[in-house]
Amino acid sequence: MEMRQLGKSGLRVAPLCLGGNVFGWTIDEPTSFAVLDAYVEGGGNFIDTADVYARWAPGNSGGESEAVLGRWLAARANRADVIIATKVGSPMSDRPNDSGLSRAHIIAGVEASLRRLGTDYIDLYQAHQDDPTTPIEESLAAFDALVRAGKVRYLGASNFSAWRLMQSLGVSDRRGYAPYVSLQPAYNLMNRAIENDIVPMCQQEGIGIIPYSSLASGFLTGKYRAGQELPTSARAGGVQGRYMNARGERVLATLDHLTEGYGATLAQLALAWLLAKPTVTAPIASGTSPVQVRELLGALAVQLSAADVAALDAASEVG
Repeated sequence: MEMRQLGKSGLRVAPLCLGGNVFGWTIDEPTSFAVLDAYVEGGGNFIDTADVYARWAPGNSGGESEAVLGRWLAARANRADVIIATKVGSPMSDRPNDSGLSRAHIIAGVEASLRRLGTDYIDLYQAHQDDPTTPIEESLAAFDALVRAGKVRYLGASNFSAWRLMQSLGVSDRRGYAPYVSLQPAYNLMNRAIENDIVPMCQQEGIGIIPYSSLASGFLTGKYRAGQELPTSARAGGVQGRYMNARGERVLATLDHLTEGYGATLAQLALAWLLAKPTVTAPIASGTSPVQVRELLGALAVQLSAADVAALDAASEVG
């Protein structure tokens, strides 16, 4: 598998990142191990998680995904072979100081993540979301200290606006702090908002984009169709409201048209569209079985023509 450089960092990552949000939530530990094994066996080396995964599930308190991943790393003794990305900043409890990007929360967060992951360093440590209540200098100084201490190799941001990311890069440059090398935004055929400002800014600054929600919560797999029974998942109603409209039908029809020519599934084509974008380093996608993971990895063999990328661009345009 041909690796890609993540932004201006020295990290070489697989062009498909495995999402760990399902570990300890929709799949149990043995299944999570099987999913991780299938991804690595397929040539992947880039795994994304967060300290808050999967706090939202009944009976969970947060950190479940990292803990599962940590036990897998220990069982396989392969820490040096994989790139681990995790995040800090989301609420970990109802306590007022147990969220955000304060120095106290970042330091406490990284120590907890390191324990759960069973490692002494994190390859890519990401601010999960912007924290307008904490001075940027405080957050970046704390992150920089972690890089200098060797606990974190590189830094990334998630869910930042273009303006806030640019502001952060400016502070890092003036103060000599380690900069954000990547951005993790929502980006897919049904959600192209970042193309207006974030994409050109990241291209200008050399920031690698690792999109989440790459398959639009499953809509781009083709399992949401007019006249068909909806999936029974908790998110089905939201997907229906956001995407099951004339624009969504155009996108699915275009993907359907392309499947035969490429011998690919809709999910593979949707990921291939992202991979064709010059600022995208590696879309993030989650699999709940080894079969799904192998399908996702199959997207890497799909090389869309410029004409077909343009056709999907046209089908997914708003308005």
